[in-house]
Amino acid sequence: MNTEKYPEDAQVLCDLCHLFGERGWCRATSGNFSVRIDGSHCLITESGCDKSRLTTDDLMVCDLQGQATDPLRQPSAETPIHTCLYQLDESIGAILHTHSVCSTLLSIQSGPTLTITGFEMQKALASSNSHEEEISVPVFANSQDMDALAKELVAAWNEERVRVPGFLIAGHGLYAWGKDAASAQRHTEGFEFLFECLWQQGLVRSS
Repeated sequence: MNTEKYPEDAQVLCDLCHLFGERGWCRATSGNFSVRIDGSHCLITESGCDKSRLTTDDLMVCDLQGQATDPLRQPSAETPIHTCLYQLDESIGAILHTHSVCSTLLSIQSGPTLTITGFEMQKALASSNSHEEEISVPVFANSQDMDALAKELVAAWNEERVRVPGFLIAGHGLYAWGKDAASAQRHTEGFEFLFECLWQQGLVRSS
């Protein structure tokens, strides 16, 4: 399966990588981005690519078991998180993983969840209707074992502990998603704004 068959999806991913790279959210080849291209495959960034300089040649196709359709290509080590989310919810059309300074630091300081309330920007998230609501962002330990982390994610999802379109990995950063690339971008930008507000105010509420 060739990435050239999906020029629009490939260009959208490249544009997002460049934008987020310029904002410093994906430094030193960090981060990974994907879009669902059909019921059993996704287009995803290849391992070790500088996101601020990404080209369509740096994208590859994986099935939802995390296997590359081209055996000569190496997907990101975090591909199991993407494929797990696509399998958990068929409405998810894009997943974006950033490594901003604020999300990384907050994820270390918080407990199992990071609680956010009182910010108008909360309404950027599809799950939130008011700044008065409390948003609980799950925080998972950074085990470096992506398959084990995917299993933790499944358990949290089935227990309805993932109620917002995103979660944090401690010392690692944010995963956010949406029905398409545009909504995933909105959610990522909303989360990153909220994280920056919390960090600058020195407010970390966890549970």
